Amino acid sequence: MLKTLTLSLVLAGTAAAAAQTDAQEGAYDLAILGGRVIDPETGLDAILNVGIRNDEIVAITEDAIRGERTLDAAGYVVAPGFIDLHAHGQSLLAGRVQALDGVTTALELESGVYPVDAFYDAAAAEGRAIHYGASVNWSRARYAELTGYEPASYRDPFEPDPDAPDWRYTPASPAQTRQVLARVENGLDEGGLGVGVLLGYVPGSGRGEYYALHELAAARDVPTFTHARYLSNIEPDSSLEGFQEMVAVSAATGADMHISHLNSISLRDIGEIRPMLEAAQANGVNITVEAYPYGAGSTAIGTALFEGENWQARLGDIEKSDFTLDGVPLTAAEFDRLQAEEPTTDIVVHFLDPDHSAEDRALLAQSILYPGGAIASDGGSWSLGGETIAGDVWPLPAAAESHPRSAGTFSRFLRVYVRERQSIGLSDALAKVSLIPAQILEDAVPQMRRKGRLQEGADADIVIFDIDTVSDRATYEEPAQPSTGFEYVIVGGTPLVWNGELDTSVLPGRAIRRTAQDD
Repeated sequence: MLKTLTLSLVLAGTAAAAAQTDAQEGAYDLAILGGRVIDPETGLDAILNVGIRNDEIVAITEDAIRGERTLDAAGYVVAPGFIDLHAHGQSLLAGRVQALDGVTTALELESGVYPVDAFYDAAAAEGRAIHYGASVNWSRARYAELTGYEPASYRDPFEPDPDAPDWRYTPASPAQTRQVLARVENGLDEGGLGVGVLLGYVPGSGRGEYYALHELAAARDVPTFTHARYLSNIEPDSSLEGFQEMVAVSAATGADMHISHLNSISLRDIGEIRPMLEAAQANGVNITVEAYPYGAGSTAIGTALFEGENWQARLGDIEKSDFTLDGVPLTAAEFDRLQAEEPTTDIVVHFLDPDHSAEDRALLAQSILYPGGAIASDGGSWSLGGETIAGDVWPLPAAAESHPRSAGTFSRFLRVYVRERQSIGLSDALAKVSLIPAQILEDAVPQMRRKGRLQEGADADIVIFDIDTVSDRATYEEPAQPSTGFEYVIVGGTPLVWNGELDTSVLPGRAIRRTAQDD
């Protein structure tokens, strides 16, 4: 009898243990099975299973696991979700397009927003497919202070007074500088991720103001994101000088300086600029960089970049026909008309031709493959007939217009530099699109310490793709073609893309925002 009771207790205990194990195995909300799991930070690259609970990665294991939902990842790469540091298209539609390019977090940092609260409130009210956030827009704060025009919304366009001095070429007085800095600091108090500095669009602003801005950034321990002051291969006021200014200011103030789109702002001088930046970094200057894998940029035709004496020569003897609108080269007459009558028109400017020129291909690669540099899109919003597409729109209209980088930056990088040219290994490439962007921000923004990694305890932002097929489809002529090959995209533990199809019924994007405790 005693033996029977003992055996019963043992069997009961065994059954209870088995039930507990089964419960644990079935406790995952999502189980990702048998994929090639790559974590750029630890060097992990192995066939493993990943268990997700709520918005967190809670298991990475060789053991068998089960979940409420199961994903067979055999034959696929399982990697941290991509982080875009330079995403101007802060809308629901833009985020959906970027999700199909592997992006799980898209941040507006080079330009930033102003007012900051208004941006976060609007995004939360509309909902977002992927995570979002922004820096404080210095140029808008400066515009408001120098012109007296207070933007009612972060989307408000600039409305320059034709009878007033041009604020872009007017140095601020000491009193005005103090007020501009106060506005920027208020934006940081509202949760801005740093300071966006569109210096190239305000080239006549004072050197003292730029220096003081970085003293503020250093004191608040936040990074700046700068579009260099000059865009020119001819001295004086050359791109090289613009980079020297950024190096000097960062070195003197100790501010973390992030340089936006190294590829486009250096034009053809990357051979001189890259060694200078590498030397500065080696000497302890806090500089980071980014680039996008295209030989063409995009901006408004009426900006200061296309003004002044010999601006075409300064940009490398560029012709007005090197500018395209809706994929069609502009005539000189149409360029002049748009610049005079419709200066806010977004055009594409082709400064390198990597698809047809080996020299240009090599120049672009120096920026793309910069050691420790991030890949960032500089992508924008989508428009139809000149009007920005707003609201809950899907699918992307076939006639929608934008730069192709708004849809294809990250898949193009993987296709061209990893698969076709084998210029960089897959793990190192994934670091450029996930880990490195997170590290650039994480000292100032603690949320980013849980992103860009595929580790237990990290945020469940995950992309699953086939490296043999992932590809961009967007072209200058037909940009509205989302990428292919990203079969699954998980945002905060929620499947957003499943079997290559975007789920419009979920909006898992959350705000990336500094708090008072972060300072």
